[in-house]
Parts: sequence; structure tokens; C-alpha cells
Amino acid sequence: MLTLEKFTIGVGDRFAHQAKAQLQAFQRAAAQGVAVVPVWNKSNREHTFIGSEPQSVLDAAQAAVKALGWTQGWHVDADHIRLETVDRFLACSDFFTIDVADSIGKPATPADVAAFVARHPELIGTVSIAGVSAPFTTTRADVERVAAKYLLAAQDAGKIYRYIAGKKGEGNIIAEVSMDETDAPQTPPELLIILAALADEKVRAQTIAPKFTGRFNKGVDYVGDLAQFEREFNDDLAVLAHAVARYGLPANLKLSVHSGSDKFSLYPIIRRALARTGAGVHLKTAGTTWLEELIGLAEAGGDGLALAKEIYAYALAHVDELCAPYASVIDIDRAKLPSAATVNGWTGPQLANALRHIPGHPEFNANVRQLLHVSFKLAAKAGTRYTDLLKANEAIVAKNVVANLYDRHLKPLFIG
Repeated sequence: MLTLEKFTIGVGDRFAHQAKAQLQAFQRAAAQGVAVVPVWNKSNREHTFIGSEPQSVLDAAQAAVKALGWTQGWHVDADHIRLETVDRFLACSDFFTIDVADSIGKPATPADVAAFVARHPELIGTVSIAGVSAPFTTTRADVERVAAKYLLAAQDAGKIYRYIAGKKGEGNIIAEVSMDETDAPQTPPELLIILAALADEKVRAQTIAPKFTGRFNKGVDYVGDLAQFEREFNDDLAVLAHAVARYGLPANLKLSVHSGSDKFSLYPIIRRALARTGAGVHLKTAGTTWLEELIGLAEAGGDGLALAKEIYAYALAHVDELCAPYASVIDIDRAKLPSAATVNGWTGPQLANALRHIPGHPEFNANVRQLLHVSFKLAAKAGTRYTDLLKANEAIVAKNVVANLYDRHLKPLFIG
């Protein structure tokens, strides 16, 4: 069976030009004695926005691995796929993030719910899980209510998983189940019920993405109660370990944090939990590489800076259109977006500082960063003008990509 490594980070590369720079960051971690494996991911929506094909992700990854002589693991994730979108990813992915958000909250049949409850009497009553602060008690009605909310999603995950396994062979795939796009965080008993349902469906999930408290906005830090997140993360780790033992799920099953990128304040919490439990983690921090490209072009000056300013001006003029698909995961204060004329007068370092995610920097602007984070399709519209500038300024762009991934993600999460 293809087995996902203990520590993995999902990295996005919107335009398939930064895989080598990204891999250099993982090499730096390896040089510090920490084995972290890259998982290059790109969703169907992103491919649609850009006009790219999934094969481009595999091609870029393979080229980077060859160029740098990388001998450790690496994977390509068909990100947030469903049955109707998975086919184009089958030939070039070994990791599949199964997205069942559309089915959460839609009721399974009463017969299916009743059968699930009958199969799992152990879920009713007082349940003690090592690592969860206190035993919890669930009634039959509680289990029925949770099953009614999540059972159809688990069944859909089963259908998608079996379809992929049928095409590629079950031993040739890594499956993640995404349960994070729902209205409220899953409690320990809810997560246990979800895992029991996935086990019933024979979904050999190696990672699961639950919903956590707080805001996971695109490209900026976590907004929420850190103590509550810590309780939830530790409880979820305990529930996963219990479910592996109880339901025969893969022994390496681990939490996936769909971070929306750059949740720096969570990294010390996650690091403490991993050190305490010996658990693994998959962190998805996908979109910021494109911002590092913009930062590099801004620092390069000349044509690169000019295009970065043009992209901002267009984004500002089309803010509603660009933000609509991401409305639930961005919080932009439009009053704090500088005018296009203001930005046009900035130097390259000023624009780079506004974008670069150093929250304490006096020139950092989280609103500019979020707007440009969701505006990557504008670079796609620029076509070869944009990608030729990436090639011409490869060194300065790569410097930013490596520093961002290593210094702001890998190092605080795994090295300290």
C-alpha cells in the first residue's frame, strides 16, 4: 500500500514554475534532520481559472525532483475532487483529497441511519478515549442526529474512493477526506461517528481534514481562540488514535489542517501536540507561492514591478468579481485598500513589504495581500508576459519562495 509519510505539507504552485524552489525549502529542513515531504496540490477550480491541466503539476514536480536529486518521498494531490471532476486527475495524481462538503447536512435515508446505529452500539453511552479530557456520553438520539448529518457524506466519500481505487488500484493511492467545509467544528463524538462511518464504507483514509474553531482566511493568520483550537486539535488527535485501534483504519491516519495558508499562530500549538503524541500531520498551505512570485517581481523592479502594479489596479477595479468565489474565507476591509494611483507610486520594496506576510512590519497590508491572493487568474490572463517575467527573474522569485516556505512554515512547525 502506498503510504503517506508522517510529516507532509501541501504546497500549491499556481503556474508550475516554483516546484524547484519549493523543494529547496524541504531540502533545508532535511539538512536539519527533519523529514518533511512535499505534496503538490492544485484543485479543479484553480486549473479552470488558469486554463492549466493536472499533468502540468506532475511534470513540474518530476522536473524539480530530478534537478535537485531529491530521493525522499513526494506526492501530487488531486485537490478537492468529486466524482464529476476526478477523471482528469487519475493519470497524474497519487494523492486524492475527497471533498464531500456538498453532502454534509443532507440526510441519509432513515434505513441507512438505523442500520448504522445498529452496527455501532459502542457509540451509545459513556465513551472514554485516552487523551480526551473527560469521557463523553452519547444517547441513541445523539448518534442518530450526527449520522443523519454526516452519513451521506461518508457514503459519498466511499463512492469516490472506490471509483479511484477501481481505476488505479487501492494500493496505489493516498486518500484524504475533507470534512472542514461545514458550519461548526466537529466534537470528539461527532468525529468518532464520522470515522466509524468511513470505516464502514471501507475508505482507507490516511488523512482527514476536520473543521476547527476560528477563521481560516486565505493567506493571513488565524483569527480565533487559540486555547480552543489547542483543545480541539488535541482531542482530534486522540479520537483518530482511538478510531484506528477500534475500526481498523490505516495506522498512519493523521489530521490534515486546511489552513488557507499562513496560520503562523497555530504552528507552536501543532508542534507541541506532535511532540507530545508522536503523531504526524498534513498541513495544506497552498496559495502563497503565487504571492511570493509577485513579491519577487516587485523587488525586481522594471517590467516585473509594472505588471504587479497593473494586476493590483485591475484587481481593485474588479474586487467583487474576484472575491465572490472566496467570500467565506476572506475578510477584506475595503477602506484599507490603497488606491491604484497610490500603489502606482510605490517603489518595488514598498509593494513587496505590503504583500510579504510579516504581520509586525509597518508596511504590511493584510487587505492587499488577501485581494491579490484570490486574484491569480489575472496573472493567467497576462499569459506569457507573466511567465516570461518569472523566468527572467527566477533567482529573486525563488529566493522569496524558499524563504517563505522554510522560514515561515517548515522551521516554526518542525524545527523551532
